Amino acid sequence: MDLDFADRLRLHIVEGFPENLLDTAAGDLWLHLKGPTLFRIAGRDQPPLFVTVLLHGNEHTGWQAVQTVLKHHRGRLLPRPLLLFVGNIEASKANVRTLPTQTDYNRTWPGTLFPDAREAAVMREVLAHVRTEAPFASIDIHNNTGNNPHYACVNRLADPYLHLARLFSRTVVYFERPLGVQSAALTPICPAVTVECGRVGGNAGVEHAAEFVDAALAMSHLPDHPVPDGDLDLMQTHAIIKVPPAASFSFDGSDADFRLRADLDHLNFSELDPGTSFGTLGGSGAAHLDVQPGGDTDALQAYFSYDGREIRLACSAIPAMLTLDPRAVRLDCLGYLMHRIDRDGIRIDSPR
Repeated sequence: MDLDFADRLRLHIVEGFPENLLDTAAGDLWLHLKGPTLFRIAGRDQPPLFVTVLLHGNEHTGWQAVQTVLKHHRGRLLPRPLLLFVGNIEASKANVRTLPTQTDYNRTWPGTLFPDAREAAVMREVLAHVRTEAPFASIDIHNNTGNNPHYACVNRLADPYLHLARLFSRTVVYFERPLGVQSAALTPICPAVTVECGRVGGNAGVEHAAEFVDAALAMSHLPDHPVPDGDLDLMQTHAIIKVPPAASFSFDGSDADFRLRADLDHLNFSELDPGTSFGTLGGSGAAHLDVQPGGDTDALQAYFSYDGREIRLACSAIPAMLTLDPRAVRLDCLGYLMHRIDRDGIRIDSPR
């Protein structure tokens, strides 16, 4: 079936999970689904688990992980009901993050900067349905385009949220921006987490995400006592690095406003010292990276220096999601800069 305009603009709700979808590739979902779809899949013990996949159309790991879980439980009830939201079917067909005619599905949840976008109306409707179900927990599954470990992200530092995140990885990132993301919208309702499963392709990310969803379905409750010391590497996003829209960039040494190093993404999750090189300035040498605060209360420090046309870190930082994918840079950002924090959100490397 081809998607007509009306179907692309509305949420579809399906009771159960059609058997034929267990072996349908993400890029072929448009043949079976009319658009963004919320599946209500039965389980034994309330409340349900809420899972979202394919908010970005080319991030297939979440869909494959859910298929793995449902195949594992084929012929029997899940331990608890599953509310499954399958997002950007159109972008999956084209194997892109977001179509040029769309607003990013993971920037249009309540709290978004784009409340009038048609996608924002769909996300408001999804959230209204999910809120009435009072879910046990929420999981949003993603891939990324750079060299990153598997890690979890939260928008609240309360113990149940950290336990849910730790169930996936000891590496946990607390963030306040970007706005309009699924986990932030769900955080007032239940423990919510975003999990980053590395690059698309291969089995490691799929297996890890499937194990996580299976474990969450089987849990009777999330503990409210602290995660043991030493079991958590906790960081906070303090800055978002963007390339100005009018500036050019390259990773292969060719002339551009920003000639970024070819192995930039291998800096991810490393503790970098001041002076670490990100590349050099080309062109007129006048362009600077656009560094935006990671939260409303961040006092944004000078993160980069440009002496002698060298792009260098001006202070210590831990980067995440630095990417070599030009489309990801233009659609989202070049990457993030983080610092270690304690359970109260206080920077460990800053004076108390």
